[in-house]
Amino acid sequence: MNINLITKFIRELYKSNDFIPLHAPTFGGNEKKYVLETIDSTFVSSVGKFVDQFEKEIELFTGSNKAIATSNGTAALHAALHVSGVQKGDLVITQALTFVATGNVIHHMGASPIFLDVSKKSLGLCPLAVSKFLHKFAAIDQDGAFHKKTGQRIKAIVPMHTFGHPVELDELIAICEEWKLTLIEDAAESLGSLYKGRHTGTLGDFGALSFNGNKIITTGGGGAILTKSKYLATRALKLTTTSKVSHKWEYIHDELGYNYRMPNLNSALGLAQLEKINIFLRLKKKLFKKYSFILKNIDDVKLVSQPKFSKSNFWLQTIVIKKNSKKIRDRFLLKMHKNRIFARPVWNLLHKQKHLKNYPKMNLSTAESLKYRIINLPSSPYLGK
Repeated sequence: MNINLITKFIRELYKSNDFIPLHAPTFGGNEKKYVLETIDSTFVSSVGKFVDQFEKEIELFTGSNKAIATSNGTAALHAALHVSGVQKGDLVITQALTFVATGNVIHHMGASPIFLDVSKKSLGLCPLAVSKFLHKFAAIDQDGAFHKKTGQRIKAIVPMHTFGHPVELDELIAICEEWKLTLIEDAAESLGSLYKGRHTGTLGDFGALSFNGNKIITTGGGGAILTKSKYLATRALKLTTTSKVSHKWEYIHDELGYNYRMPNLNSALGLAQLEKINIFLRLKKKLFKKYSFILKNIDDVKLVSQPKFSKSNFWLQTIVIKKNSKKIRDRFLLKMHKNRIFARPVWNLLHKQKHLKNYPKMNLSTAESLKYRIINLPSSPYLGK
């Protein structure tokens, strides 16, 4: 692999001799203005006009019936699982190749994740792997799907749109309808990505977005629940506001809830960022084309592109090394870091994580083959100064 060529290209791309991060946020619009307005108003916590405004703009941008702003993407996914009816002892199908938060929230619920393989097309949950698992191990009755051997209820499927590239949602939706399962999209990385013209996170029963500092737009820390159902949105809003019953002065909480609402301060930052999202998305696509031009002449790596059925936000520019070798991957990463360029490997597979290793899993040959081959390259949208 021509590491020197890639290193030189990234330096020229970002026109910098300083440290080049993986994905830095870009400010320069109304961020300071809106944040200072929240400070002047003293409404910096979860009550304030920017929270409501940010949620409405997210709804308009994604086409979702309802958005509920949360403190982070993990909180959004956790609340979505709770509202969907996942309970202690249930089974939830997800992918092994994903950020640890996807598995953590299932674990926190007292449910058991089932780790399945990913699709070569999208790097997200493979519909064929899901179908094979259900037909081999599951049955269905009037209450829904259950595991034939253990009797545990199988309640939901949680695919993750890896690096912003949408999964094969039509197939997963059909499986959910056949087996009476809830589809919860982990859309943490895919704000601005479309599946057959519809925004990710809006095709399932729920979607969970993230606005962490390294995402397409940032609120500092933050996330959002997307849902089609106004009733479930009301449930999610109440749940994330400590399940407080609306009253002018009384503090009545009629069920276990979570303090998951996004503060007004963060919403102000997010609103200003959202005003520029179409610019960010255009720059992301431009960045992808630049990487494509240089990498097409390097035989032993392939740049991950959007699946044919989708329009990706190209959140992280990602290469797959053709040879499955930890030694080659680590040599590449070491060279990058020595040159003060931040490149990173893909996450450790969830079934290899210490606290998740005892949960059920199926054949993970595709995920295992990608473990030492995927590398994310610098992907900040603004090039140079």
